[in-house]
Amino acid sequence: MPQLNTSTWFIIITTTLPTLYLITQLKLLSMYYYQPPQQKNSHKQTPNNHWQLKWTKIYLPYSRPQ
Repeated sequence: MPQLNTSTWFIIITTTLPTLYLITQLKLLSMYYYQPPQQKNSHKQTPNNHWQLKWTKIYLPYSRPQ
C-alpha cells in the first residue's frame, strides 16, 4: 500500500490562506454600503427669479366659463 505524499501540503496551505484572504477583501471592497442620511441644510437657497415674486394665475382655455 503506497504512502500518502504530504511534502507539498505545507506550501499549498500557506499559499491558499493568503489567496482566500485577498479574494474576500476584494469582494468586500466591491460591495456598496449605504451612507447614513445627512442632515438637510435649513437655509435653502432659492434662485432669484423675477417671476417668483409675482402672483400669477394661469387660465387654461378649457377651464374658462362658456
